[in-house]
Amino acid sequence: MRRGAPRSSRAACRAARSRCRPPRSGGCWIKEVTAARRAALEILKQVDAGATFAVARDRQLGALAARDRRLAYELAAGVLRRRAELDRLLPVASVDPRLRDILRLGAYQLRRLTRVPAYAAVTTSVALAREVGGERAAGYVNRLLRDMARDARSEMRDARGSHPEWLAQRWRTRFGPDEAARLMARNDVRPALTLQPARWDAGTLREHLRAAGFGVEEAPYGAGLRVITGPNASRIPHPAQVPGFTEGGFIVQDSSAALVCRFAGAPAGALVYDACAAPGGKAVALERLGARVVAGDARRDRVGTLAATARRAGVAVRVIVADLVTAPLPAGLPDVVLLDAPCTATGTMARHPDARWRLSSRRLARAAARQRELLDHAAALVRPGGWLVYATCSLEPEENVAQVTALLERRRDFRRDPPHATVPDELVTDAGDFESLPHRHGIDGAYAARLRRAG
Repeated sequence: MRRGAPRSSRAACRAARSRCRPPRSGGCWIKEVTAARRAALEILKQVDAGATFAVARDRQLGALAARDRRLAYELAAGVLRRRAELDRLLPVASVDPRLRDILRLGAYQLRRLTRVPAYAAVTTSVALAREVGGERAAGYVNRLLRDMARDARSEMRDARGSHPEWLAQRWRTRFGPDEAARLMARNDVRPALTLQPARWDAGTLREHLRAAGFGVEEAPYGAGLRVITGPNASRIPHPAQVPGFTEGGFIVQDSSAALVCRFAGAPAGALVYDACAAPGGKAVALERLGARVVAGDARRDRVGTLAATARRAGVAVRVIVADLVTAPLPAGLPDVVLLDAPCTATGTMARHPDARWRLSSRRLARAAARQRELLDHAAALVRPGGWLVYATCSLEPEENVAQVTALLERRRDFRRDPPHATVPDELVTDAGDFESLPHRHGIDGAYAARLRRAG
């Protein structure tokens, strides 16, 4: 500090230094690496190596105490959501790749987790760096993070958000700068946990949640119940910790997915073939709405998850291992075919913090090509007079309305047939399709079109 600097400035600097100075224990700084931070770093390493966040999370968090589990989740998910913002604060291009995630973890704690003391963020990151690269790496990380802790200008208030630039620019072109910024900001916040009644009705589920100390409110558009956690999103419970999970009192399903099932408009008693059905939430919802459901998926492990979901929820869904391309059911048998197509999932990026970094324009093109193929096979299964419901959790036109428009050009025996008053008008496009947008409607992004075959 220069001599003659204002006292307020000197006081601010002393406060910053104090915040970075850890308490002493036996004359030494506390340098242990907590289990939560080790787990968070390992999750990030596995994601970098190609694992999905969900798989890496489940591998690392199961053995942790509840408090460590919450912190590890917040650290790993937060770094992934905010990676672009963090990288604008760090010299990532010149950093040893082994230290990048350590620096990101430290920076995230300093900039976003105000409940974590700066000394804890710095010293635990330094200890991790020492394990990876020795004293030289530890000194480098210590210097960078201590400088960041003292620099109030490094607050992450960047309007560009934390998304790949090609995707951010794509959304700016489509939605405009302000609306795109709102969408990206929503993706950077952990979403609410929404539950749909299964074996329990909504009143019983609400009572059990409140008795266990959870706040609860009706989800948007009356589509389920939301668990209220207050401002600290890391307190959002794992579904298995919520009363009623083991008993099948509920399934976890966002309001958007529940509304898609309503939009499907399957007549009571209709035979619905739910293709690409895992993990099974829509199959359960359709059965509860009065349909007879056959649910299939091509992967045996995913079919196991699908069967477990149906069994826990107590619904009579028939589950099969089936590839839609090989026509698992006789053509003309189903009254309704629901194709919940594999997609880029840009409508659920808040739930999958690694998804934005996996996506590319090439992957988007591949997804659209696969959807076209699946749509043709799904259309061939629908009986004359029956319905094809095409759905995604994507926001991208190539995966949504463009797919339906192209199918209607190829199959003149299909036409749009939106159901009457099954969802609010604000969720129905001018063409008659379902569309929810996270930043407009407060639920996950989703799309659905309901088509009817002549006959």
